[in-house]
Order: sequence, then C-alpha cells, then structure tokens
Amino acid sequence: MIVRIVQMSFKEELVDDFLELFNERKQRIRSFDGCQHLELWQHAHEKGIFFTYSIWDSEKHLDHYRFSELFKDTWTRTKQLFADKPKAWSVIRKDVIEPL
Repeated sequence: MIVRIVQMSFKEELVDDFLELFNERKQRIRSFDGCQHLELWQHAHEKGIFFTYSIWDSEKHLDHYRFSELFKDTWTRTKQLFADKPKAWSVIRKDVIEPL
C-alpha cells in the first residue's frame, strides 16, 4: 500500500474552478484500478492551499494512474490554476505491516 499526498496552491480567484474540476473527476479517480481512497483537504487558514490524500494498492497502481489519459488531462487543466509549484510525497503507512 502506498499513500500519496499532493499539496497544491491555487490563485484564490481560481479556487472554485479547481473545486469544480475535482468534483467532476473524483469518482473516476476513485474508480481507477488500485485506488482504495481519495480525499481532498483544504488548509485551515489559507483558502488557496489544498491537499489530495490518496491510498493505492501499490506504487505500480499509482504509476499506472499517473501515466493515464485521465491523469494527464486532469493535471494539465489543474496546472493552469496554480499560484505556486505543487509538492508531492509518496509515503508508506507505518501502522500497516506489509512484506517488502
């Protein structure tokens, strides 16, 4: 299992555009092979900062999504709304024991 956290900063006047895009795409992402979970978080004090939190069966599944047409189109449209460079982390939950 792999957890992917992506921090994105949007121009405040474009936040609604991002939310519309996310809401349009979230079910398709959640239904993607290997995706166990997807959440969108908003910073408590900075309206333009969001995080996606997703759980994938494996890094292979995540990579398959990241090279898909769904991701490419979604990311291309999302990047146009950025106020700053995104940051991303792939992490392993330590409360879940899995063989390497």
